[in-house]
Amino acid sequence: DCGPLSASKADLQVPARSGLERADLVTIDGSHGEGGGQILRTALSLSAITSRPFRIVNIRATRQNPGLRPQHLSATRAAAAITGAILTGDQIGSSELTFTPKHKPRSGAYEFDVAEIAGHGSAGSAILILQTVLVPLALTPGNSKVFVRGGTHQKWAPTFYHLADSYLPALHRMGLSASADLVQWGWYPAGGGEILCNVAGAPDIGSRGGWPKPMDLIKRGQLSRIPGRAGAANIPGVARVAERMANRAGVMLRELCVPVRVDPLNVRATCSGAGTFLLAEYENVAASFSALGRQGKRAEIVGDEAAAALLKHHSSDAAIELHLCDQLLVPLAVAASPSCFTMARPTAHLTTNAWTIEQFGIAKITIAQDTLTHVRVVPCPRRIDLPQS
Repeated sequence: DCGPLSASKADLQVPARSGLERADLVTIDGSHGEGGGQILRTALSLSAITSRPFRIVNIRATRQNPGLRPQHLSATRAAAAITGAILTGDQIGSSELTFTPKHKPRSGAYEFDVAEIAGHGSAGSAILILQTVLVPLALTPGNSKVFVRGGTHQKWAPTFYHLADSYLPALHRMGLSASADLVQWGWYPAGGGEILCNVAGAPDIGSRGGWPKPMDLIKRGQLSRIPGRAGAANIPGVARVAERMANRAGVMLRELCVPVRVDPLNVRATCSGAGTFLLAEYENVAASFSALGRQGKRAEIVGDEAAAALLKHHSSDAAIELHLCDQLLVPLAVAASPSCFTMARPTAHLTTNAWTIEQFGIAKITIAQDTLTHVRVVPCPRRIDLPQS
């Protein structure tokens, strides 16, 4: 049993369907579990991949600013652009949305701008918008270029270096190919960052060989080295700020007895910002870690926080770091066969994303806690009709 096609009405307490809605409509409670925008983005990705429409209610209902915010609406419009989807409820503040794809994702050149949706400068995450459409496009015949403007390094979202150094290599391991270039940094609150992503369409799509390869990552292997960057923009003494972050992170990581090189960068951006970004390169997988500055926060503390996150992961013996785990579930849910990996502990993002995927009935995800958390993803490929070349 690979999960229900829709959630229980008794559990959701949502309005009854109208006679115009398709029988395969998936209904999702956006307040379930962690209750954030991830539920919407995962539903958008899976709807694009499967061509199954969905309705989501109670969008971000428990958040301080509930409903669709600019970055969520941008992700919705992005998924609609690649599938020709019909939308209802697609406006800022909306608590309910219906998304009905008209066709399978189509490769091409796309451009998305959070500020354009917001009507003003916005640091809504460009990375989260990109992740919404990346896997659907990677499973589509033909190459695509996706240009996104928005935030590139901010709290509560993956940074560009997480995307480039951790997420994209994980997709490559599954046989999906994409690369990303950071054109301009985008800090909170102004945003204005720019990312260009090139996505290579999957070969032999429609056969099992064109689907993502499964992932078996129980052991991460030995740590070999730690490269990193400490970037700062539009701050008095910016070069010194970057150096202080880099030096502090390097000192903190000496105990690991591997080569560490954190490069200080004076970067171009529309507003001030600072952050430290580290990559732990293990034998079998890489893990990224970051910490961001803010006004009044000393540069050394930023370097400390990034290094401490890396050290905590290293002490756990887990293969996959916490923030990457939930992001892997969508591509693994449509893989050719079951996958498994270890993480330090289950997170609300992981369990919520697993629940969302199971509403589409395409995979069964089990999460078992021992010394480490073992996550197993068992796809049901018979439920998926991928695009044909």
